[in-house]
Amino acid sequence: MKKESVKIFALGGLDEIGKNMYVVEYRDEIIVIDSGLKFPEEDMPGIDLIIPDVTYLVQKQDKVKGIFLTHGHEDHIGGLPYILKQLNVPLYGERLTLGLVRAKLEEHGLLRTTKMIPFSSEKPVKFEHLTVSCFRTNHSIPDSVGVVVSTPEGHVVHTGDFKFDFTPVGHGTDYTALAQYGKEGVLALLSDSTNSEREGYTGSEQKVGNSLFDVFQKAEGRILFATFASNVYRLQQVVEAAVKYKRKIAVFGRSMEKVFQIGQELGYIKVPKGTLVEGDQINRIPDHQIVIICTGSQGESMAVLARIARGAHRHIQIIPGDTVVFSSSPIPGNTLNVNRTIDQLFRMGADVIYGKGFDIHASGHGSREDMKLMLRLLKPKYFIPIHGEYRMLVKHRDLAEEVGVEKGNGFLLENGQVLHITKEEARVGEKVHAGALLVDGHGIGDVGNIVLRDRMKLSDDGLIVIVMTIDMKNFKLLSGPDVISRGFIFVRESTDLIKETESKIKSLMDDLMVQKVKSWSNIKSQIIDSIAPFIYKKIQRRPMIIPIIMEVKQEDVVKN
Repeated sequence: MKKESVKIFALGGLDEIGKNMYVVEYRDEIIVIDSGLKFPEEDMPGIDLIIPDVTYLVQKQDKVKGIFLTHGHEDHIGGLPYILKQLNVPLYGERLTLGLVRAKLEEHGLLRTTKMIPFSSEKPVKFEHLTVSCFRTNHSIPDSVGVVVSTPEGHVVHTGDFKFDFTPVGHGTDYTALAQYGKEGVLALLSDSTNSEREGYTGSEQKVGNSLFDVFQKAEGRILFATFASNVYRLQQVVEAAVKYKRKIAVFGRSMEKVFQIGQELGYIKVPKGTLVEGDQINRIPDHQIVIICTGSQGESMAVLARIARGAHRHIQIIPGDTVVFSSSPIPGNTLNVNRTIDQLFRMGADVIYGKGFDIHASGHGSREDMKLMLRLLKPKYFIPIHGEYRMLVKHRDLAEEVGVEKGNGFLLENGQVLHITKEEARVGEKVHAGALLVDGHGIGDVGNIVLRDRMKLSDDGLIVIVMTIDMKNFKLLSGPDVISRGFIFVRESTDLIKETESKIKSLMDDLMVQKVKSWSNIKSQIIDSIAPFIYKKIQRRPMIIPIIMEVKQEDVVKN
């Protein structure tokens, strides 16, 4: 292109749920929108979190003007504590969003070195070429916004996570701002695709509030309420129901306690004095006068509700007559864990309220009619579906073309794929580096595909360790081979196989010693090449095989 183009690309969030991070670049200015994480899949044993690889931004750090945050959910802010260790740039966000981020950065020792700047619809942020502003949206957490990057070529709009709730709890959508941007002309729209397969409008949070009051009215025993810790609107609704039906509230779960504290400090959660009680007091309060708000709505094994369901929580044990409410929908991949927890709770005598049969959850993401309304209000020239798995992106792109986006102007991008746009044309260009970094404990990016492959192999077929001592000077096997099994077979019931394996290795070692093979790596590889097919032929398993060879001179053995 002859004239300077606006570059748009994602470092995470395309063809996946989570890890949201989007970039708008023009000349020597880079605007980053969100910095999220996603949770590991089943084939990632030992991995805690997955975050975007920001190598591209680190290399151009002097051009990065800031990270602008749409809201305070983990899939939009969860990567910050790790990414800010590599990329020291200002953060912009609304009050609650920055409050949640502040707690994270304090925990990671980054609070003093990070500049956080309040960002609202009334205060656009101006740079030399670009101006960044925002507009209020409605989501399941307060202070959610869409971000507008105004370029010389036109407005680039990122919707953030949104739905159109006409009876909202808290702030509603700024329809006037959306209509104004649409009137001025939107060059490109990046829009949330999570519910692009769902017809109609997404339900109102007000309807959930009415259902919660019904639950509280009917429950005769304790109520255990599980939801996302960051679903602040839902938490306030539970507080209001508890106050109306004269129940005390106990909060369990580290993330839930933190959000309650921050929400109260900023005025988003209003709890009358004397309503909150400490966890160790719940057994002194009559069952019909207590509600327990806890983490674990996604069946996470270490979350409070899962531990309660296993009978492993130190303060709470399920008793017949308890009502347990799952106020969330399972994230893709979590359904089995959620169902397992529900089964355990039923087995222990609880009445469990979950699923679509009860109006105890409303998604924070717009369905197809919400998406149509957003497209009609903004009337973009170019359209980029974001925040969704591939089928969701396709459905959203097709929907955009149905309601006015010119066919061919909707782009299905991959993470790292750059879209160049001007007022006149758009084209898909080069790819920038946009991988994923795996967080394992304190390690960031030090676990890759090879390590994951080894972990999967260990989890599938176990491990065999072959230990022996060799006198390499005289080419003589001094002790062993001893075969040690972990997660492969039960040794006491497989003595014949162990003996056969040891005999085969001894025979191989005798041949290698006669040949005077000196290379340890050669010896180890020949052991693996010989034993692996032998084991598979015997029991159709492929355990990881690790030979351990110790070298000792025979005269040293005699001396000892």
